Amino acid sequence: MNEDEDQNKKAAWTTALVVLYGACLGAALFQILTLPPEKSASAKETPRMSMKRDSRPSVAVVPIYGTITIGEDGPFTNNGTDRLNKRLKEIGERDDVKAVVLRINSPGGSVGAVQEVCDEIEKLKASGKTVVASMGDIAASGGYYIAASADKIYANPGTLTGSIGVIFELANVEELIKKIGVKVDPIKSSVHKDIGSPFRAMSQDEKIIMQSVIDDAYGQFVDAVAKGRKMDREQVKILADGRIYSGTQAKSNGLIDELGNLEAAIAKAAELSGIKGKPKILYEEVPWERFLQSFSQSSKQTLFRLPGSQLAGHLAYLWQYSE
Repeated sequence: MNEDEDQNKKAAWTTALVVLYGACLGAALFQILTLPPEKSASAKETPRMSMKRDSRPSVAVVPIYGTITIGEDGPFTNNGTDRLNKRLKEIGERDDVKAVVLRINSPGGSVGAVQEVCDEIEKLKASGKTVVASMGDIAASGGYYIAASADKIYANPGTLTGSIGVIFELANVEELIKKIGVKVDPIKSSVHKDIGSPFRAMSQDEKIIMQSVIDDAYGQFVDAVAKGRKMDREQVKILADGRIYSGTQAKSNGLIDELGNLEAAIAKAAELSGIKGKPKILYEEVPWERFLQSFSQSSKQTLFRLPGSQLAGHLAYLWQYSE
């Protein structure tokens, strides 16, 4: 077989695999969209929680899963701040919702996005609603920042949390550019306009400027934890060296209140808000959820994650090793 025939054969196989992959996705989407309506609450199966209006006192569960970013949700992201904040605002305006449980399973996200979510949580509390955080596998960095704004925090013994700090990663491809013979000539209005350019190393002055930004954002994080946890700021700084903690360690250090699962967090939220008996639970279905449920978590990570961090070049409250 000559080289041209070999290339043609490889191209044919590639085309066939792409077509097969597309057909599988289309079939999965068709099956999901044509599923019959969910059974009513009177059915024997456990009913799906919803955000339908009801006069009974309720606890709303708000999922915060994955990396938190500014913008709308998409088919493979559930934590665009536009939608998440709208959800929190709607809950805040409902008289039947007495408490909110933030179900957090997140390594954090961009600084601005995390702080926007916390602003909405503060408004919820100001409206008289109890807010309890329930940590899943991970609630680190920005995930913990959000949890710290809650009235109470629950975590599993093995939850990974903490990672109090801020990171700003920049690539430097200067040597690679030189090897391939490419030259970049920026035209800029002032000396620091291209600070952080991947095509050259930063000067010492620029490193000082960037470190000052990092230090300021770090101070905001420490202040938020000290306020939310009612801890001394210096005590928080001792814990805030970027390391992660298990749920058990976090409890020993005062970063969380109790060890317990989501059900325990819901029960505490109901108790603190004065709801008698077993509370009604409200849960809003995330857009694209049915579609995503047709794939395992590992499949989603393998098939849909773009190369590199989606927060590269962003100031981030992010535990990067969880990505």
